[in-house]
Amino acid sequence: MRAPSDAMIAAWRPPVAGIIEVFHAEYAKHEYPVHTHDAWTLLIVDGGAVHYQLDHREHTAFGATITLLPPNLPHDGRVAAPGGLRKRVLYLDQTLLHDTMVGPAVDAPELCDPLLRTRVGQLHDLLAQGGDDLEAHCRLVLIGERLRAHLSGGSVEPPVRRERRLARRLRELLDEHTAEGIQLDHAAELLQAHPVHLIRIFRREYGLPPHRYLTGRRVEHARRLLLAGIPPADVATAAGFYDQSHLCRHFKQLVGVSPAYFARLSHGITRPHGDRTRPAD
Repeated sequence: MRAPSDAMIAAWRPPVAGIIEVFHAEYAKHEYPVHTHDAWTLLIVDGGAVHYQLDHREHTAFGATITLLPPNLPHDGRVAAPGGLRKRVLYLDQTLLHDTMVGPAVDAPELCDPLLRTRVGQLHDLLAQGGDDLEAHCRLVLIGERLRAHLSGGSVEPPVRRERRLARRLRELLDEHTAEGIQLDHAAELLQAHPVHLIRIFRREYGLPPHRYLTGRRVEHARRLLLAGIPPADVATAAGFYDQSHLCRHFKQLVGVSPAYFARLSHGITRPHGDRTRPAD
């Protein structure tokens, strides 16, 4: 079904546990009737604003805020800016936030938290690119933790205990599953630790989050395969990347050149300009 001429939308379900749907929309004008969702609605506005009514109270969602609407609560909505509305939405299943948090979310659906706003935007960018499922899940876990802290009135910066052994065991799991990857929830189950705690102690011990460590390991593996003469198209899946463009994006970030350029090194085609090595006498 085609969208109206004054609307542009994109919607998909990513392979990330906890996310039911990703929805991006641009409306020149639009008015939602009263409706409900069977999921938590996490909304950010990139342009314009939207007025809505929740529990008989008027609210406005705009760029500086994050809006969180509980499941099964009637609400409406209408574009509130002459330039239209650009929004991005995550529909989250009910495992991320407990039922006891519905009341606080109804009372205060708008959250003013610049870091959380940045994290939600980064997760959307990542989901739009596709391929980095572990990173997306890690980011979602941290977002969920921060949402729970807001709704429970606790600290949004929980303390982190140093647990080198646990961090090392997680690193070993990532090393063992470099190509096929491992879900964060599965790793947490194996190590009998909370996913949020795993992310935080890993970052504390090794200076980067688990997903970034895994990406680095995959790029290292890809380098070895390329130098062995394996074509870049085959290297991508063998090293654990979604496709060749996914490999290329991360490879260029970490190595500075494309996989194809790097592969030519294995055939002696490319040498540094300063290489003036002479044969032995």
